[in-house]
Amino acid sequence: MKKTLLLILLILLAAGAVWAQNPADEAYIKAMTVQDNCEKVKLLKEFINQYAGKGSQYENYAYAYLCLLPCPSKSLQESLNYGEKALSVGGLDAEVKSSLMIFLANNYVNQGQNLDKAKNYASQLIELGKVEKTKEGANPDKWNKIIAAGHYILGSAAEKAKDTATAVEAYLNAYALSKDKNIMVSLRKMGKTFADAKNYAEAEKVYRAIYNQTKDPNDALLLGQLLNRAGKNDEALGLLKEAYSKKKTGEVAFSVAVILANKAKTDPAAVNEAVRYSLEAAFLPNPNSEQAMKMAEGLFFTMNKDLKYNETVLAIQNKVKELEELTKIFNERFGGKSEEELTDKDKKKMQEFQADIDALQAEIDKLKKQQEAAITKFNQLVEETKRRLGK
Repeated sequence: MKKTLLLILLILLAAGAVWAQNPADEAYIKAMTVQDNCEKVKLLKEFINQYAGKGSQYENYAYAYLCLLPCPSKSLQESLNYGEKALSVGGLDAEVKSSLMIFLANNYVNQGQNLDKAKNYASQLIELGKVEKTKEGANPDKWNKIIAAGHYILGSAAEKAKDTATAVEAYLNAYALSKDKNIMVSLRKMGKTFADAKNYAEAEKVYRAIYNQTKDPNDALLLGQLLNRAGKNDEALGLLKEAYSKKKTGEVAFSVAVILANKAKTDPAAVNEAVRYSLEAAFLPNPNSEQAMKMAEGLFFTMNKDLKYNETVLAIQNKVKELEELTKIFNERFGGKSEEELTDKDKKKMQEFQADIDALQAEIDKLKKQQEAAITKFNQLVEETKRRLGK
């Protein structure tokens, strides 16, 4: 029994001596234990220069960390080369492997070069994540984020390649897994780029996909405004009204009002609805609230055929002018004369003038009452809008 224990002890000591005397392993361990990244990179490069291709168990990880470790003295191209080498050697654990794929794919996309390589690494990353997620003891949330990263990189590469449909699908796959709001930011930015370039067909694909995913009124606003610019007014109107029914915002109300105001130019039946949305836009927070109130006033007073406000204002102006002329004539003929100086004929004529003046004044007063009634009606609409919105 004692001999057996002694033999085991000797074997263990011998194994320890062999490990301690392995200079390649010692060099790698020394490099990985220093704190400064650039010093670590320097020692790993020395390790590679001396021991590459000589069977070291750490050669693959040396390449991997030479890729991943940040150091100002190391160029991006060096990092990319080391990353490619690490993956080609193989034998890496899943976490390091996924980190390398993300690094390589992201940088190829950022450079706008080797997009096929970027897509390939992103696809491999997705498959790796799916496999690792199912393993016993795995953290599904962690691997879902890695899978999402793969889809996001695929989307970025497709966007660089101007493949809108593939980019949108990949971004949405990434969002479905991670719910990362930054993904939607990227999609909205892509849509805006197309819209600013007046490429409405591509912008519509992006904005429609976003709204179908989020059902957010702000996204409905973007899509509705785009559809309006593209001449799809009825669809834009329906979409914006649907969004407004779910969440009342000033921006959406104003966009609805603008479409209805344009529609009212040829369809008088749209005026009242346009006024309503304009007033709501005026009292809900939005940068166009003043413009919305002016639009409501313009629609109500100038396009309301039953109200005939413009005709009333014009009639008042004409009657006032007529009254001024008649009063001027009256004053010229009779203003400087006393009653004793007037003949019977003059007195009769003066009475006729006065009757005409009184009649004109009565007509003006009647028209002004109509004008005031219209203003009162508008003010009532304003108050109704405030009550409806709880203002």
